[in-house]
Amino acid sequence: MSIFPAIEEGLQAEEAREITDNAALREYAWDFMSNDFIFEDGRQKVTEGLEALKIWAYKALVTERYKYLAYSWDYGQEIANLIGSNISSEFVKSEVKRYIEEAFSVNPHIKGIKNLSTTIEEDKISVDFTILSDLGEVGINV
Repeated sequence: MSIFPAIEEGLQAEEAREITDNAALREYAWDFMSNDFIFEDGRQKVTEGLEALKIWAYKALVTERYKYLAYSWDYGQEIANLIGSNISSEFVKSEVKRYIEEAFSVNPHIKGIKNLSTTIEEDKISVDFTILSDLGEVGINV
């Protein structure tokens, strides 16, 4: 038995990818205030749709790319490379936007971002923006 049942049933790899890309987005529920999973009756709560997309985006933005073996090299961001650098704040803001768009490019539900606002304070970069997706729009603050 294959771990890829769609392929085992005779579908081509591209067709199997379409099934995966169009599947409902699911994530474990996340409490952004306590920065921890949400549990109900001793089990991790699962969420779907736009809330799951928000959780996926948040986790992708707080995960440094290439740092953790548990993630593929396509997952995460490289914004930490900009902190403490001797480059102009305008260049940093431009690179932050590029890094965010690159991190989100692996998610088939995300179509783009808008209203990006970047704040730089010494060794901290904060961003606010709206994700445009096939599920709707969602605001992000990291």
